[in-house]
Amino acid sequence: MIHFRTSLFNLLGLYLIFSQLRGCCFESALQPPRPSISHLQAISDKQSLLVSWQLNHSGLVGPIYELQIGRTENRTIIYNRNVSLLSMASHEYSWSWTSDLPLECVDHSVRIRLFYNQSGPSPWSDWKTNYGAQAKDKTEIFPFQRVLREGSSAMFCCVPPRGVNITSISINNSPHPLVSVGARVKAITVETLTIPTSFILPALAISCSSATGKVREIWNYVSTPPQKPRNLSCVTSDMKTVTCTWDSGSNQEPHDFKKQTHTLHIENSDQAPINCEKSSCTFPAVPLQEEYNISVVVKDQLGEETESYSFNISDRVFPVVRWDRVSPGVTDTTVSWFVQGNITQLNLLCKVTTDPESTTEVSCSSVSGFCNVTLEHLLPNTRYTTRVCCSADGRLWGERTQAVGFTTYLLVTLDVWRRIKQLPDLHSRQVTLLWTPPVPGSAAADNIRGYRVQWSQGGKNRSQWKDSGQTQAEVSIGPGQCDFTVQADVHSGSTVPAHITVHQREDQENPPVEKRLSSRRGAGFNLSWDEQNTATCGYTVDWCTLGNAVPCTLRWVKLPEGNNKLFLAARDFKAGRRYTFNIYGCRDNGYRLLEIQTGYAQELKSVKSPSLVEPVRSTSSSVTLEWRYSEDNAAHPAFITGYLVTVQNIGSDILTGHATDLFNVSVADPWKKYVTIEGLQQNREYMFSVSALTKEGPGQAASITVRTKSNYFAHVAKILTPIMLLLGCTVLLWPQRKTLQSGLKAILFYPAGMNIKTPEFDSFLHETSQMLQSQKPEECRSCEIEILITRPPLRETALTDPEALNAPPPPLSCVPLQGEYCPQRWDSAALQQSTCITNKTYFHTIEKDFSETQQVRLSDITSSFEPPESPQDSCNVIYGYISNDTS
Repeated sequence: MIHFRTSLFNLLGLYLIFSQLRGCCFESALQPPRPSISHLQAISDKQSLLVSWQLNHSGLVGPIYELQIGRTENRTIIYNRNVSLLSMASHEYSWSWTSDLPLECVDHSVRIRLFYNQSGPSPWSDWKTNYGAQAKDKTEIFPFQRVLREGSSAMFCCVPPRGVNITSISINNSPHPLVSVGARVKAITVETLTIPTSFILPALAISCSSATGKVREIWNYVSTPPQKPRNLSCVTSDMKTVTCTWDSGSNQEPHDFKKQTHTLHIENSDQAPINCEKSSCTFPAVPLQEEYNISVVVKDQLGEETESYSFNISDRVFPVVRWDRVSPGVTDTTVSWFVQGNITQLNLLCKVTTDPESTTEVSCSSVSGFCNVTLEHLLPNTRYTTRVCCSADGRLWGERTQAVGFTTYLLVTLDVWRRIKQLPDLHSRQVTLLWTPPVPGSAAADNIRGYRVQWSQGGKNRSQWKDSGQTQAEVSIGPGQCDFTVQADVHSGSTVPAHITVHQREDQENPPVEKRLSSRRGAGFNLSWDEQNTATCGYTVDWCTLGNAVPCTLRWVKLPEGNNKLFLAARDFKAGRRYTFNIYGCRDNGYRLLEIQTGYAQELKSVKSPSLVEPVRSTSSSVTLEWRYSEDNAAHPAFITGYLVTVQNIGSDILTGHATDLFNVSVADPWKKYVTIEGLQQNREYMFSVSALTKEGPGQAASITVRTKSNYFAHVAKILTPIMLLLGCTVLLWPQRKTLQSGLKAILFYPAGMNIKTPEFDSFLHETSQMLQSQKPEECRSCEIEILITRPPLRETALTDPEALNAPPPPLSCVPLQGEYCPQRWDSAALQQSTCITNKTYFHTIEKDFSETQQVRLSDITSSFEPPESPQDSCNVIYGYISNDTS
């Protein structure tokens, strides 16, 4: 039994061993072999790893490799990718990976495995590690002094020595959030790099601070990537060398640390690449080669750009011109030049440009390359500059030469005019010739020695010599046509004689009617006239520069045929001066006066006052004024348009030395110098002021005082009118004379015997009012006072009784004041008490005897005040006598 069990266990063990061996062999038959990394290279400036491994060609088609990249010593997987191989031509395959973190910061490890068809993956290869930097005694910062691309993102790391902790990382003193990479390394991320503008250098200052208080700082630089060359073109000036130029884009910063290289490649030639300047490159032409295909490559640490260009060398000929000489004349100049290089076999076309305003093209076919041209129609004594450029067959124009200046020789011309004066002798005329000299101090003026004046009339020729400082000559001629010539005599250069013809005097020469010009402030003169068909050689306008003042300095302007308008600016004329413009038409036999126009650049109103004519004619209601005035006098500062007469009243009711304006009278006709003013009052003084009117207003006034005459007929009418009215009333009222007499007596006379002494009565009233004002008033809620004046019949009291006259007046009673006010009517019977004021001395009789003999003295006027018994009662009593004495 025991042996059986032992045998069973042995068989089972053999089975298990055999099963394992069989499974292993089966697995090895289906699983791909383990790949092996042959090479791992770190490219630090590009932050990339280059991985290479051997390929197994044992029947595998289209294998897929899986790659993993681990970071730090723990090999934390940060990147995983499958790579499919379509071609197995090579025995080794390379693959690159770019890291966002500089490779020096931490370790980076790579491993791979193989996938094939439906089989499982192969075992992973061994890790291949690129080790990061190990700091010893100071913190290391990466990237270090590298040129970074503007606009890209970047990571910066600090690698401290063992046992040191990084606390902060700053860029240009600006701290950034920390990211832990491994156990010790700290990093920061910048999403977009920009070129700093606050520093002289386009640099970033990266500083790392540790817990020990130490700070480490390094610099990195930010720049732009290379730009593609623009406007690439190539030319040749001699068919032997070719020069290519291009626009390199933005200017490189003066402290840019990236090192750019520019290389030119001739693609259709076996010539080696040519090192170039920043924006140009020169290389020898390939013999017998016409077509060129070139490329320019710009390369630096941040990348590279390429631009291609193709051309035919015969089409890119750029002739270079060199000056020979310039020979100026009076109105023309000869210039000559030569073309460099052996390009005479080509058809050369050259363009000569003269500044100002001239371009001349000339064909240059000289074998020696020497060319010349004569520039015509130039102005004398004028400064010019000229340039030349040439082209081969008109395809590409070469660069223009530097400007060469020259001055044409002097040509002195004169502008001649004349002024004709008829002498008392009808067979004699005085002609004043005038000409405009060159500007004093100019080369032309310094070149003139003098002037020669020549004239011919009736077959006789005469001449005069005038020095260089003179500008006019006076000549006496006869009535016939006369031709004049004035020519300057110069030291060098040339001169052109000036001609003018004085026409034959005509017996009946009536000057044209003078036309007035309207003026506006600062507008100048706009002259225009009717165009004349007989004016075959233009027009001339002359005037005196000082207006009509003496002496006259004549100026003139000549206009070509068909031009009948002229504008003269206001700056050349003075305000308040009258200018007369004579317009002449030019004919073959001389000039004829066409029009005379006169006006002011600006009119003024300060004209002189008229001269009044005395004595002045007047009536009782009108005054006729007359005055003298020279309305057409050219010395006036404005045209006289009329007169203004102001009438002022100087009457007895007006303060002395003052007057009041009544009205104005305008006279619109400047030639009418009188006016009759009507509607005045008789025997009154009036002041009349007369002033001349201009467009700007009235000028100075002349004044005179006139008294109108008296109208005696009106006085008589005023006296007789009331007399006649009085007589009429008397006749009408005579039958009622007695009734009117009695009524008038009652109105106009006092009653018999009454005599009121007004001063004594006024004194009494004044004293009484003063006494009343001194009393203390009491409050009164309401009071109704009725005064009853009683007057007994005159016959009841005898005025002869002295006792009655001396007796005191009866006592006056007071009406009690009511406590409350209540409006009501009182009946006389209801009044228990009344107040009475009686003047006993005013009683009089109608008998004559008593009124004439009675004499009563004014008694003392007394007043008494009795205080009331109760606060509700109040009464004032006043009594006295008014004397009837007339003495």
